[in-house]
Amino acid sequence: MKKTLFVAALGAVLTASCVSLREFENLQSKYDLTAKQYNLTRQELDEIKEENAALARQNTALTSDYGDLALAKSRSDAVADSLGRRLEQMRHHYDTTMENYMQEVAGKSRDLTRAQNLLAARTKELNDKETLLQMQQNQFQQQQETFQLQRSELIAKQKQLEQEEAATRAQLEAKERELDAVRNAVAQALTGFADKGLNVETKNGKVYVSMENKLLFPSASWTVSKEGQGAIKELAKVLEKDSTLSVMVEGHTDNDAYRGNTAVKDNWDLSVMRATAIVKLLLQHGPGINPARVEACGHGEYAPKVPNDSPANKAINRRTEIVLTPDIEKVLRQLGR
Repeated sequence: MKKTLFVAALGAVLTASCVSLREFENLQSKYDLTAKQYNLTRQELDEIKEENAALARQNTALTSDYGDLALAKSRSDAVADSLGRRLEQMRHHYDTTMENYMQEVAGKSRDLTRAQNLLAARTKELNDKETLLQMQQNQFQQQQETFQLQRSELIAKQKQLEQEEAATRAQLEAKERELDAVRNAVAQALTGFADKGLNVETKNGKVYVSMENKLLFPSASWTVSKEGQGAIKELAKVLEKDSTLSVMVEGHTDNDAYRGNTAVKDNWDLSVMRATAIVKLLLQHGPGINPARVEACGHGEYAPKVPNDSPANKAINRRTEIVLTPDIEKVLRQLGR
């Protein structure tokens, strides 16, 4: 439509000015050249993003100006010059924009490189942490398995300990019953001597029959008195009923020096002789007692019950103790073990 208007306008100009056909063709050629330049310019303007819309409006104005070219060639030249200047400005603006853009791209490229390097470092760090975490998880899994195994072992051990504790408790109770039975039997057999310096007690899993020497021996002698022989005889009857009892006869003295005129030299010798005399009487009155389970020892003055600081205390320390120990194997057999 613009071309039709242009031809009409041009025809009017030719008619009014009597322009020759050759001039018309030249003008037509110039117009075609200008139009071609316009199209080239438009293609270049299309490459610039920010000026695209403005260039389109100027293009439209330029087309309108080209329509007016038929009215005034000088105006067309002016428009062409204006377009040239504008094009130069746009080229300069484009160059400036491209330079800024390239600088910005270079900066972004450097930022991108730094970001990529940082990302690579963070990725490596993450991979290292994941590897470490996996190792820790494997270690934790192994520890859990070890813990479960140890827990199972501990539970089994606890059950075993509980069973052993129950068995030990039963053994102790059986031993206590055995001790009580021995103590009661001994105490009952020696009831008549209770007020004559004889005492029966259980201590440390054993039965202690303690007899003061006034019941058993004259001073500085290891010959058992008649009353003492009676006590030993009654005790032998009890021991004879359970030949599994271990019997330890211990002789004790005070710390007064021995003044006898015999082969015995001191209190230690005297305590041993007295213990041996008791052992012989026990075996004499209790033939069923197993001699292999009977021992004699003397402590002299070195295991006092109380300090040797008064006549009464010294009388307590002058004693013979018969220590009875039940046979643990017998106790276990009674428990069915």
